[in-house]
Amino acid sequence: MGTSTGPSTGTGTRTQSGTEAVELLTGAQLHALADEFGDLLVDIVAGGNSLGFLAPFDHAEAAAWWRARAADVDAGRQLLLAVRQQGRLFGTVGVALTDKPNGRHRAEIVKLMVHSAARGLGLGRTLLAAAERAAVTHGVTLLVLDTETGSGAEGFYRAAGWTEVGTIPDFAADPQGVLRPTTLFYKRLARG
Repeated sequence: MGTSTGPSTGTGTRTQSGTEAVELLTGAQLHALADEFGDLLVDIVAGGNSLGFLAPFDHAEAAAWWRARAADVDAGRQLLLAVRQQGRLFGTVGVALTDKPNGRHRAEIVKLMVHSAARGLGLGRTLLAAAERAAVTHGVTLLVLDTETGSGAEGFYRAAGWTEVGTIPDFAADPQGVLRPTTLFYKRLARG
């Protein structure tokens, strides 16, 4: 488990988990780092993971998509966490909060990404654990997510204590436009 180390640059919050610093970003920080986030997203899509995007997917489009998310971060509709080392962005994850009065106890894990150059170092586990902790601090007791069926992410989420709900056929297209099934997961969180 991480411990809060207080404010970092801007008004984001930094959490130390092992040797990785996970930062909860503000909208202004996201806007300033949009080019780095664009690089990360392009790397992920080029690696065969769509995350909602189709190939070809260029950097300008990716950076613009991230800049558009800054308003959601500032409005409190989304928490955005990132791992940066030596001035380079290596991973990110979002927690999409709901504004529905009957659903404020739940949120969705979105866009968990680790750069291809940093895979296998535990950054995905670090980011997911930090996202779960951040969700708890915002009153969330139930998280949901979806991932492509048959991908390595399924085993990753199971190993992290997530429960599979089921599979939906032809849910989303991969980067080449081929429809793929998705697997839904949930995880209950204990209040701190």
